[in-house]
Amino acid sequence: MLKKTVVILEDNEQIKEELKRVLDDSFLIVGETNDGKEGVEICKGLNPDFLISNFFLAGADGLWVLDKINQNGLDTKTIMLINCYKEELIEKVILKGAYYFMTKPFNFELLKERMVGDKEKAIEPYIKRTISLEEKISKIFINVGIPPHIKGYSYLREGVKMAINNPEIINNITKKLYPKIGEKYDTTASKVERAIRHAIEVAFNRGRIENINNILGVKAFVGAEKPTNGEFIALVADKMILEEA
Repeated sequence: MLKKTVVILEDNEQIKEELKRVLDDSFLIVGETNDGKEGVEICKGLNPDFLISNFFLAGADGLWVLDKINQNGLDTKTIMLINCYKEELIEKVILKGAYYFMTKPFNFELLKERMVGDKEKAIEPYIKRTISLEEKISKIFINVGIPPHIKGYSYLREGVKMAINNPEIINNITKKLYPKIGEKYDTTASKVERAIRHAIEVAFNRGRIENINNILGVKAFVGAEKPTNGEFIALVADKMILEEA
């Protein structure tokens, strides 16, 4: 029985050598480099069964590598190695078609098991949850009258996702949530705060208070009363969490 082929894109020699040692009995390593563009060229020539790639590479990053694998119609299954657990980064990697991801430091034997076995059962719920969550949050915002074209729409959605994954962050909205959103969108925390405030005001100025109360399932706001940024994010996040439970 022919061994399945693997290309490794990794700049850490220790990790690269350990991968080769662990995979040696079950897979055939047919190429290795620390350069993303060179790695894609190797894959185009060999169409390996697996590509194990560090996210940060010389020449290109992991998202570029995934794009090129898709554009060239390769059957290669890409396993992305990520230096730290960042929800938004992992979402992008999964939605661009990664077969699997692992955060460093990782268990080499577990990685091998995922390659040998059926990983679909492990990763598919994550994909479905990611897509479903984006759709649900967007649907709420549109129904309450927050237009998608304003900056506060994206910032609010990111804030709700953060509050779902880490509910405690809502208690430190100024020092943690705003700066994290600003970091992702390359802007300042104060601009994030103002844009979110504007988005909420747009919804209330459109007279969508009853819609907001109906969607949230509680009589949260009455008359001209407007929620703070933190209150609005917390209420939407709580609704999402309860629906997932």
